[in-house]
This record gives sequence, C-alpha cells and structure tokens, in this order.
Amino acid sequence: MAHLYRIAVNSFREALREPVYFLMLFGALLLIGHYPWMTLFVFREQLKLVLDGAMATTMFFSLAVSVLCATTTISREMRNGTVLLLLSKPITRLSFVLGKVAGIVAASVLFCLICNCASVISIYIAVDQFRMEMGLYVAFIILVFLACVAGMVMNYLRGTSFSEYSVYAVLLLVAGMMIYCFKFQPHPEMSMVNLSKALILLFPAVVVMSVLAVGFATRFDVVPSMCFCSLLFFLGLISSYLFGGTYTDPALDIVFSLFYAAIPNWQYFWMADAMAVNSTIPLSYVWWSIGYAAVYSVVVTVWAVVFFQNREAAGSAR
Repeated sequence: MAHLYRIAVNSFREALREPVYFLMLFGALLLIGHYPWMTLFVFREQLKLVLDGAMATTMFFSLAVSVLCATTTISREMRNGTVLLLLSKPITRLSFVLGKVAGIVAASVLFCLICNCASVISIYIAVDQFRMEMGLYVAFIILVFLACVAGMVMNYLRGTSFSEYSVYAVLLLVAGMMIYCFKFQPHPEMSMVNLSKALILLFPAVVVMSVLAVGFATRFDVVPSMCFCSLLFFLGLISSYLFGGTYTDPALDIVFSLFYAAIPNWQYFWMADAMAVNSTIPLSYVWWSIGYAAVYSVVVTVWAVVFFQNREAAGSAR
C-alpha cells in the first residue's frame, strides 16, 4: 500500500509538472472567463450560452489533458527505463498500474474542479444580455495571471516547478473567488442546485477517460494511445445513434449491444441540454452515472493490469 501511495503521488505531481497541463488549464480558464463577453446581445440566451460553452470547454480540455498527461508520463517512463527500475524493487505490476491510475485520475479531476469553479464565476459575471459584471470579469482575469506570477516567484526563489505551483495558486484563487460570489453576489437566474449536479457529472467522464488513457499508455506508445483515446471519445459521443438501436437480426443486435457496452457513452455525463430547457436533473440520475463510471473504470483497470502483466518492460528502455 505504501508503494502504491508513493507511485500515485509521484504520478500526480508529474502530471501537474507537464507544461501542457498548465497551458491547457490557462487556455481553458481564459476561454471560460471570456464567454460572458462573447455572448452579449443574444436576446435572453446569455446564461445558457455561457453555461454551454463553459461546460463544453471543461469537458473537452479535461479529457484532452488526461490523455496527454497519461500518455506522455507513462510512455516516457517506459522509454527511459524508469519502469524497469521500479519493477526491480519489491513493487508489483498491480501496484504500478493502480498507482498510475490514481495519480492521473487525481490530476485530471483537479483540472476539472478548477474549470468548474471558473464556470460558476462565469455564470455570475453574465448579469444579463446587455451587460456583465465588469468588476468580477477583471478580477477573474487578474487572478489567473496572478497565479502565473506566483508560479514564477516560487520557481525563482525555490527552484520548484512553475507549472505545478501555478496550478496550486490558481486553485486557491479561483475557488476563493467562487466562494466570494456565492456569499456576496446576487444569484443568477438559474437553479444553482441543478447547475451543481450538471457540473458534478463532468467528473465521472474525466475519470473514465483518465483510466482509459492509462490503460492504453501501459500497453502502447504515445501516438497509438492518443489515437485509441480519440477514437473512443468520438465514438462515445454518437454511440447511442450507432449502437443503441434494436435490429431485426439477433446476431447483429448482439454485436451492436457489445459495442454499445464497450464504448463509454459520454452523453450520460452531458447535462447542458437539460440545463438549456430548465429541466430538473434527478439526484438518482447523478448517482446512476457515477456508478456507471465506477464500474466502467474498474473493468478498464482490470484490463490494464492483465495486459501489463505480459508486457516486457526491459524492451522499452533505451
């Protein structure tokens, strides 16, 4: 258990130290913060457009960063022989895979959490169709750049990772600003309970993609892993239309049902459409989606462990 914990912590910090992690986080936050400005004069649809854009940005960037971090960190360890060094110690392949899954999932969930906090702030910035809360908008942009300054200061004074400490700083600043909005800003014309459920459902999607990315990265190199994850992402968006129907041929129906079960359906976690029509999201549906993601993640983790058992780690070292 101690080995698993250390691998998970190291994997988490390695993911945060990847330059692409902070670059994508920085870009996602700026996009989410600018949506209220880009949706002015849209005839009473501003809040819906801001929420839809913020959720889409959060989901796409979170899924992308989970794939990039998993493939680059694990594949790099395969190439430079770090995996061979770890496995030469009393560390099992099961502990290695579980530690990698836990670390990458934690980093991806943190990314999604920061973006969700920014999405709530963006909703508060969008006052109505003709104006926005300029004070909050300017404060949010300043806080994002202040996080960069904090990362630079820590890097200069202590030689720490700029990306890692910038992420910690932006988490504290954005979360603090979200709490300020809850306490001191007038609530927008939107159910905050429903909004919370819609944002929470993004976390299971990120967890599923992170586990898939780790599973592919432990077996394949960077490019094949990214191709497989991208294919599953696009197929999962339309899996209900491709494989969710019923067919007259029983054999074809069985095959398509297997594909429908094997490919993660990202539409289960996408509630922007329900928010657009002010439909209430049942709490039971939230738990059902979390359970679906948990079962799927466990199955993929078992698959990753089984396939990694037969991989020759020494053959990947240079």
